[in-house]
Amino acid sequence: MAEPLIRVENLWRKFDVSKPFLNRVIEREEKQFLTATADVSFEINRGETFALVGESGSGKSTIAKMMVGLVGISGGKISFDGRDMAGLSPKELRDLRRRFQMIFQDPFASLNPRWRVGDIIAEPMITFGMANATDARKEAERLLGVVGLSAKDAEKFPHEFSGGQRQRIAIARALSSKPEFIVCDEPTSALDVSVQAQILNLMRDLQDELGLTYLFISHDLSVVRHMANRIGVLYLGRLVEVSEAKALFKEPQHPYTRMLLEAVPDLALSGRRRKSVEGEIPNPISPPPGCSFHPRCPLVRPECKLAIPGRRPTPIGSAACIAIGETATL
Repeated sequence: MAEPLIRVENLWRKFDVSKPFLNRVIEREEKQFLTATADVSFEINRGETFALVGESGSGKSTIAKMMVGLVGISGGKISFDGRDMAGLSPKELRDLRRRFQMIFQDPFASLNPRWRVGDIIAEPMITFGMANATDARKEAERLLGVVGLSAKDAEKFPHEFSGGQRQRIAIARALSSKPEFIVCDEPTSALDVSVQAQILNLMRDLQDELGLTYLFISHDLSVVRHMANRIGVLYLGRLVEVSEAKALFKEPQHPYTRMLLEAVPDLALSGRRRKSVEGEIPNPISPPPGCSFHPRCPLVRPECKLAIPGRRPTPIGSAACIAIGETATL
């Protein structure tokens, strides 16, 4: 079997959210840490789209930023094409960075308002030494055509475009370094539904044409269903289920996954009696013991409160639940 392009192993990220030192001394409080991701492991094969889904605060965007080095890791390992990124020299890491890019959630905030669009798209090529300024500008104009805009748009500024057009510019910039892997952090969440479909179709066409590999971050399961080959479900920073996309929508194994599907009207699983999940997301600074989903889980058992379950094989992938197989009864 071919080596995966991306391998994430036991990834942790903790943030210090403590009060200032003097306040802690006066109030006699200990330091506090928020665990954004905990022991997350997954692989992404070449040419596929692996999606991460979950509620707000599940750690999706933190993982996206760690993948491209915008946020450091507290523990674990990220390997790109078999190379541990943490063990690379600055020069080796710089050479590797050309091969992966990121598309951000807010296309306007991610584009420099003082630069012309042609310069924005050309910048990665110049930074990585792939072309001089003249050739980079010509390539930027070509890429504008690739994403459905005009070469004449290279002279305009970001504020002269609509939200969907700005995201096309962001995609063109991501493509300019000829990457193999693109992290897509909720790339359509700020767009109208009709524009979302256009951007998603463009991304799929580019993937087919260029052989791109995507990590797709989203809270919108209808979008994920359209894009993903495989899906990872996050809850409070932990990966609770990984499955082939079609199988997951048809037969979710983890009760939290089923809750997410039931919450979306057009994806609701028909023909089965629903049982709502009560409660709120626990405090991530002091999560409950054992399985962090147990306060909301309709299948909770006493042992769920004692230990954090590891992912175990299921008929369609893997899930971190001791009640695998009982989800169909919900």
